[in-house]
Amino acid sequence: MGSPYEPKGPIPAEEVDRWIGHVRPCAVLRPDGEGPVAGRFGGPLLLPAEVPDPWHPYVGYVDFAALPKDSTDLPLPPDGRLLLFAGIWELWDGCNRGRAVYVPADAPVAERDSLTWTAYEGNGIDEFREIFDHFPQGELRVAAEPDLPGESPGGFPHGDRLQAVWGDVVRRRRHLQIGGYPANSELQMETIASCAVEEAEQGRWGGGEPVSGAGEDWVMLAFWDADVADREGTEMQWSIQRADLEARRFDRTYVTGYYNP
Repeated sequence: MGSPYEPKGPIPAEEVDRWIGHVRPCAVLRPDGEGPVAGRFGGPLLLPAEVPDPWHPYVGYVDFAALPKDSTDLPLPPDGRLLLFAGIWELWDGCNRGRAVYVPADAPVAERDSLTWTAYEGNGIDEFREIFDHFPQGELRVAAEPDLPGESPGGFPHGDRLQAVWGDVVRRRRHLQIGGYPANSELQMETIASCAVEEAEQGRWGGGEPVSGAGEDWVMLAFWDADVADREGTEMQWSIQRADLEARRFDRTYVTGYYNP
């Protein structure tokens, strides 16, 4: 529902055109999609020997080579797999809650125990393990789709109504998305950048290297509408500085989440 102070009546065509001008391409992967297979939820955890055991639960992977050409505007590698990890609990403190690992196409890999993270979670591990057991499993099929901002940019008097229309058109439950826009105000790049800087200053993230606090230096790498049993309403986002993405420094991906039960 729009704001009571929002202008009523038809939305001017000029404003609609400007709104559409914000469209960005993204790759949307769904278990029930009709496109080519381009990833998987769950399955065996395959990692190179030099990659440490994960500290977070394994979500799945995306095969860059299988993404449709120009399906995103991100500087992604042409091939290889992006493995995604996320802890979809205790999301209220803004701390880094996951990891992304890039595995080149020619890298030798071996299967790892996907439950090694249980050694680090401490109290509540039985509850966390039960949630993890509900993580989705199965192939993901990809389609190239347009995306629009999760919150209205400035200068749109009818922004709430435009967002509502877009929300009715785009329904992506249980999807995994590469590129595009953050889904809501809690996951905007300015917020992510601020959290990452704070974590880096405390020595908990970033590897001691510079971290930008400017939202425009960051992009949304991946988004997951988790919809997991006992955590319905959870959204996870993997964000990265554009410079790190261009350098394939996926180890500097910052993972945050939003829980709206």
